[in-house]
Amino acid sequence: MKSAFDRALDAAAEDSEHLLGTLLADAAGEGEIARPGRLLEAMRYAALGGGKRLRPFLVIESAALFAVPRARALMAAAALECVHCYSLAHDDLPAMDNDDLRRGRPTLHRAYDDATAILAGDALLTFAFDILSQDATHPDPAVRIALVRELARGSGLGGMAGGQMLDLAAEGRFGATSATEESVVTMQAMKTGALLHFACIAGGLLGNATPVQGEALSRYGRAIGTAFQIADDLLDVEGDAATVGKATGKDAAVGKATLVSLFGIAAARDRLARCVAEAEAALAPFGERAAILSETARFIATREK
Repeated sequence: MKSAFDRALDAAAEDSEHLLGTLLADAAGEGEIARPGRLLEAMRYAALGGGKRLRPFLVIESAALFAVPRARALMAAAALECVHCYSLAHDDLPAMDNDDLRRGRPTLHRAYDDATAILAGDALLTFAFDILSQDATHPDPAVRIALVRELARGSGLGGMAGGQMLDLAAEGRFGATSATEESVVTMQAMKTGALLHFACIAGGLLGNATPVQGEALSRYGRAIGTAFQIADDLLDVEGDAATVGKATGKDAAVGKATLVSLFGIAAARDRLARCVAEAEAALAPFGERAAILSETARFIATREK
């Protein structure tokens, strides 16, 4: 029998998949002339049919702490997942990570072509802010603006895109460089952690959290962001591609800087355990209501894909 956590994770994935499918339906939106069929098809390929939907799950569960209607949380979750899926489509491109496999199937540029993958990613990114701006996300325009602002910051120069640039620089793409613990932690907090951080604070924004509650969710989000990246780096070293759903062993092949490459597997696992402890401690203001979020931190640390 599945645990309460597993049932909640499955329900979030199912609900997010359904809403994304509806939002990406083959119909012209208000004020739009048309939606090119190939582009829409590629967007759906990138966004639907796979993945744990961890980020939507975090939005839903953080929002549940404040009794936010699930439909509103799902809108914010769908917007975040559009940004995440855009980033995967672009990261997989030959000019970036040059991957052929994602979620156990051909990457978007392999299934279509490079140009279509670029445009589908662009369209998913901009569609995310269309979703957040809709009344269905929240009736208060100030809340919608706050969500747009935080997702933009988490996605852009000081967040995911900036982190990706630092990651490429650490590979030596732009000249010789030397990685330090500080530089790796900063890069990973931006590249991977920023969107996970948004997933956690989004619930507080939707639920008008107090400053104390908002700070607690922020600390939790930063801790699990670090934990997620360390677990991902460990999977690249120890995981099996068939289980993980993407190529493994690539970090070492391109000289990618990670905490695993800097300090070894044992030290990385110790750091991972400390991140989980920090995440659980951050949830103290919510008591037992945050039990599923606490279990999420442990799930992130022990996942196999």
